[in-house]
Amino acid sequence: MPSRRDFLGTVGVGSMGFAAMAGRARAQQAPGAEILGAEGVKTSAKTAKVWRPISDRKVRVGVIGYGVCQFGAAFGFQDHPNVEIVAVSDLMPDRCAGLAKACRCEKTYPSLEELVKDDSIEAVFIATDAPSHAKHAILALKHGKHVASAVPAVFGSVDEAHELYDAVKSSGLTYMMFETSAFHEDCYAMRQAYKAGTLGKLIYSEGEYYHHSVEQIPSFREWRVGLPPMWYPTHSTAYYIAVTDGTFTEATCLAMPSTLEKFSKGGNRYENPFGSEVALFRTSEGGTSRMAVAWDAYAPGGETGRVYGQRGGMVGLNYQGEVKDLPDLTRPALPKEVATGGHGGSHGFLTDEYISAILEKRKPMVDVAAALNMTVPGVIAHQSALKGGETLKVPQFA
Repeated sequence: MPSRRDFLGTVGVGSMGFAAMAGRARAQQAPGAEILGAEGVKTSAKTAKVWRPISDRKVRVGVIGYGVCQFGAAFGFQDHPNVEIVAVSDLMPDRCAGLAKACRCEKTYPSLEELVKDDSIEAVFIATDAPSHAKHAILALKHGKHVASAVPAVFGSVDEAHELYDAVKSSGLTYMMFETSAFHEDCYAMRQAYKAGTLGKLIYSEGEYYHHSVEQIPSFREWRVGLPPMWYPTHSTAYYIAVTDGTFTEATCLAMPSTLEKFSKGGNRYENPFGSEVALFRTSEGGTSRMAVAWDAYAPGGETGRVYGQRGGMVGLNYQGEVKDLPDLTRPALPKEVATGGHGGSHGFLTDEYISAILEKRKPMVDVAAALNMTVPGVIAHQSALKGGETLKVPQFA
């Protein structure tokens, strides 16, 4: 298989010209809803809580990836008082320069493979193409780096999930997947309510991720073209996994063929005809979760969920149940320099959680087990959809 560097070597003059124009466009305007989806650009106010530093140490971070979504600079690493960005990298020179400017960093590397050799870097944030997340994370771990990765943790492969899990566990390093739904205001509140026992065991939960895209979103090697919806499930599955730290044990998934050309059978590299997939999961508590992902559904809410327990339930921030005096359900404090950012104001919280976990030498909220328990059920669900809804067992990561 050709390397990412080989791929760039084959790009023609016309494509490079387009990349340069795209780079200038990105420098002028951040991605909007047409790229990130309506939910992707939503932000929120900080809580009234006061952030207090747990250390005066700065974690030395390398940031990798500044593609169409510009995620390398979107999560506020450059603004966090406990972070020093040592170096940045992107394969495309114009993007690498844009990332360096956005992160206020002078040192650049032409590839992730070069950046992870820098012994002065302690931790990395990987915002590369989705098919490469796992292999890039494993490489960074082998070079002794703590890893934060954009979603999904793995891309359609259960074997790759086990490889990533083993790499994290054997390294003893911190790994965190930046699942934005985990720090949505409502999902975080559901987690706090669940941990306090005010929901009881969850009987039923729902998660939905609708990102309508008739026009194809640009992507490295066009990895988004024909993408099976359930290979990108975590914005939905977080509404059970991030709430409970539980797992899905069985999956049954039904799907609907899309009328969009990119999903015509055999018309994409995944041989995937589906533009929407809806899965029913059995949970580790014995309950049921319905999780939906769709690229071709017109829907008013793009990333959302609901939970219903034996003691109480929540839709949004509204709780109804047995308990009258609820615990504090609000998100934690953020440094004054760090914005909440996009995806419901989750970006800044994810960065602060990752850096705090490194400094405190503790497990982050979305550690490798939670990341894979959010991602792998979607891989199994897509297999179920291809088999007409056959019930399949889901691998467990503890």
